[in-house]
Amino acid sequence: MIGRIRGILIEKSPAQALVECAGLGYEVDIPYTTFFNLPETGDELVLHTHFVVREDAQSLYGFSSQLDRDLFRLLIKVNGVGPKLAAGILSGLDANQFIRCVEARDANALVKLPGVGKKTAERLLIEMTDRIGQLEGQFTPASPNATVTSDSANASIAAGHDPREEAEAALIALGYKPQEASKAISKVAEESMSSQELIRLALRAMIPAANG
Repeated sequence: MIGRIRGILIEKSPAQALVECAGLGYEVDIPYTTFFNLPETGDELVLHTHFVVREDAQSLYGFSSQLDRDLFRLLIKVNGVGPKLAAGILSGLDANQFIRCVEARDANALVKLPGVGKKTAERLLIEMTDRIGQLEGQFTPASPNATVTSDSANASIAAGHDPREEAEAALIALGYKPQEASKAISKVAEESMSSQELIRLALRAMIPAANG
């Protein structure tokens, strides 16, 4: 089991990071909440990881905090929740926000997450109520979101990337419909915003629990 890697961030996107460690490049699937906390490419980072082996694929999932990783491991034990859906849940809500939803029995917030219907939300509340006790001692204030400057947005534009298009594509990849993604981005978009900030603000607008 690969539980933690430390290396140099080579590439990053909302769903994946490429990390060079001891001469090897690891493609790590990440939720958006981890993407928001990644350093700039070329910098060192540490990811807490979980290795998933299936008949048709092997995937390494990475998280910026041990709490997020440990919650991911509990989520994939819930009936009907696989690694992809678990990562999607942690893209809309970080561990502390999800735990608050469970404690408040807030099914309405959970059904706003892509791929989570009413039955899945109810199952999550029932099965996770007891399991989150296993995370006792790890509850820490959510790390502050990295400040996104206009320089990062300008760099993206200079490289030929449209932050709005990148943000919309990221939300669509998460499971939102194209029109939902476009509408959400339009509501929060301001000049000189990076795709990273657009995604974060759009998710906050669509998932009220993410504001907590």
